Amino acid sequence: MHTLIINNGYEALACGILSAFFAQVIKFCVFTIRTRKINFKIFTTTGGMPSSHSAGVMGLSTSVGIIAGFSSLIFAVAFGYALIVMYDAAGLRRAAGKTAACLNRMMDDFYKHDLQAAGGKLKELLGHTPLEVFFGAVFGILFAFAFHNFLVP
Repeated sequence: MHTLIINNGYEALACGILSAFFAQVIKFCVFTIRTRKINFKIFTTTGGMPSSHSAGVMGLSTSVGIIAGFSSLIFAVAFGYALIVMYDAAGLRRAAGKTAACLNRMMDDFYKHDLQAAGGKLKELLGHTPLEVFFGAVFGILFAFAFHNFLVP
């Protein structure tokens, strides 16, 4: 049955989704060990180590490279897409998170007793550090090779 997803788009798509999912599992485990608290919201949050965005796009693009060849046009497109997503995760989204943290501090000062009157706090953990992006990317690459080797007998 699993021969239906070997060496085609289904394998690449499954690899991208699963690498992002398992990066979230790792993030949950790291958070649980570090804080000694279980928080299932970690599975749906952005930010943290490793970057699931990076793991997902690098898992997808590496899988495309394994299947279609690392010199193929489709790999170049997938890898370019991955670079844009990772740059965004470490750049623009991280800057937006820092801005949200600054605005939250200002709102705490201004609305000392009734922060909800201002609409509540802004989400601060939006992006990733370059190290979180790097380890997410490395995880995605390694996952793609392991996933392909698992599928191909």
